[in-house]
Amino acid sequence: MPDLLLELFCEEIPARMQRDAADNLRKLVTNALVDAGLTYEGAKEYWTPRRLVLDVRGLTARSADIREERKGPRTDAPQKAIEGFMRGAGLKSIEDAQIQNDPKKGEFYVAVINKPGRDAIDIITAVMPAIITKFPWPKSMRWGEASKTSGSLTWVRPLQSVLCTFGAETEEPQTVEFEVDEIKSSNITFGHRFMAPAKITVRRFEDYVASLHKAKVIIDAEQRKEIILTDANNLAFAQGYELVEDNRLLEEVSALVEWPTVLMGEFDKDFLDIPAEVIQLTIRENQKCFVLKSSDDGKLVNRFILVSNIIPSDGGTQVSRGNGRVVNARLADAKFFWDSDLTQVKNEGFGPWIEKLDKVTFHAKLGTQGELVKRVMTLAEELAPLVGADPKKAKRAAELCKADLNCAMVFEFPEVQGLMGKTYALRASEDASVAAAIEEHYKPLGPTDDVPTDPVSIAVALAEKLDKLVGFWAIDEKPTGSKDPFALRRAALGVIRLVLENEVELELSKYASPDLLSFFHDRLKVYLRDKNIRHDLIDAVITPQDDDLLAITNRAQALQNLISSNEGANLLAGYKRAANILAAEEKKGTVIATKVDTGLLKVESELELNNILNQIASTTAQAFEKEDYSAAMTAMAMMRGPVDDFFDNVMVNDDDEAIRANRLALLNRIRTVTGQVADFSKISG
Repeated sequence: MPDLLLELFCEEIPARMQRDAADNLRKLVTNALVDAGLTYEGAKEYWTPRRLVLDVRGLTARSADIREERKGPRTDAPQKAIEGFMRGAGLKSIEDAQIQNDPKKGEFYVAVINKPGRDAIDIITAVMPAIITKFPWPKSMRWGEASKTSGSLTWVRPLQSVLCTFGAETEEPQTVEFEVDEIKSSNITFGHRFMAPAKITVRRFEDYVASLHKAKVIIDAEQRKEIILTDANNLAFAQGYELVEDNRLLEEVSALVEWPTVLMGEFDKDFLDIPAEVIQLTIRENQKCFVLKSSDDGKLVNRFILVSNIIPSDGGTQVSRGNGRVVNARLADAKFFWDSDLTQVKNEGFGPWIEKLDKVTFHAKLGTQGELVKRVMTLAEELAPLVGADPKKAKRAAELCKADLNCAMVFEFPEVQGLMGKTYALRASEDASVAAAIEEHYKPLGPTDDVPTDPVSIAVALAEKLDKLVGFWAIDEKPTGSKDPFALRRAALGVIRLVLENEVELELSKYASPDLLSFFHDRLKVYLRDKNIRHDLIDAVITPQDDDLLAITNRAQALQNLISSNEGANLLAGYKRAANILAAEEKKGTVIATKVDTGLLKVESELELNNILNQIASTTAQAFEKEDYSAAMTAMAMMRGPVDDFFDNVMVNDDDEAIRANRLALLNRIRTVTGQVADFSKISG
């Protein structure tokens, strides 16, 4: 079966956009091909700083013929209805329609529409221009003379060529010919910008990859990452160092080069007095380089790893030296800020920085940063006993948590906020837990970020996030749709992770309005679904008033364990049967006794069911009081056998009205007792 090769070659693609753009290209092309009636065996996308590539394998050579029958109006329908049917079906005359007979509806018209299939190459030719011209770049530009007229092609950077070939392995592939803004597709690509920029004629994917490799281009980003990481580790090891791995930087650097060449640079030893995190941040953000540490003591050394996009003729001496000069300059700035801040802390403490917070607006309706800190101090002190923290330490950590926003280092490098506060607090001999909380109160910043475990950090982190949520809810600045300018969803997820992963029992209703509590419930559902807890089970255990996120989670997990067992599945089936009978009888207005009269229980199976329900109700209540939800669910499972026996041996709709009403009351007790742990009506299955 034929394969399709597509390359979009342009001046430059920003590193942060490449992966998403390649993914979008794959989806847009394959969706368009499938919509046109083609199928394929597999598709793989690739990207470099200058090109997006798509390799589609096993594409059908032609779409299938389609025969469609379109039902029309009755033969005696008004003329306007018949004419409308003809237009819709594309019929020139009603004589072109067939007449079919329906025993109930009589004779009616049917149009038989035959749509012949199309060659895949014609389909590709038709769909590609629109995909390219309407490509969803976050930002795009116009260029050249065409940019003077409206409607000209816009792209992330100037599009220079389009390569598109199609054909089977056993045949000479064809160039798929189409045009985009005067750029004609071809079978031509280009090698490395500096080392091999000449044209390359391409047939299919295999020789495309091989030819580009000879021309110093590696199209597979994962392969480039592997080369960088392996060569960096080997170069570091050869010098007695270890690479400080940085996955985010590795992703970015691999998107900046088509032919990665790993080199080592050097900076002045004097800068090693700066905190290691600041050195790493400075070198990473300004030069996109990796730092190295000693194999002996794990401390940073005055060496760094850089990745070049060329093979330097001098072995990299000039490139390394040039990068070293820039790194030294940026580290000199960092050292100046570091020394200035240390002098401030030594001579005046944190007082001046804290005072400046009163002059910085947090939000027009929520006051200054200073007012925010005072609220967080009060709340952190209140929360401290709940998480096992010293209230005085929690209050002190909250007082200092935003102070470093006014230090010189954070002003220059905002990414180190929190970290510098911790570092300066330790230099000022603050308690270690207080210092840690200054850094960790921002955490967790996302679903994969570490969650603080020190009690003081937990107290301050919870206080800061709760104050933020409560404050913005109070001024009606809530997330809407995809818009969340104050990152309130992230704050709510942070509260959820702090509570659950540290097993904190927190009554949110003390701080959250019903509306905010509902928002927490929505975020919790998303979090638990990501933990593979079924959405219907989450809905079954949450009520609008539930404010203990830990209890909700434990109930949902215990319920999932129950429903996943044979006993739980059968219990659910029994519940559904009882609920369906009750619903039907309630709809008919059948009398249901308000409570079970044991004197009317005559059959052994109904006596046994009533006894077990009494036992389960008592056991479940005790288990819930102890928050032992697993025990409560285990007790529920005891109901399975008696419920089965009841339905096997007892006629619910007895001729005796009193007995029937009593048995319906017994079924209602099944609903009531299961309702102690969850709303079983919301459970699918």
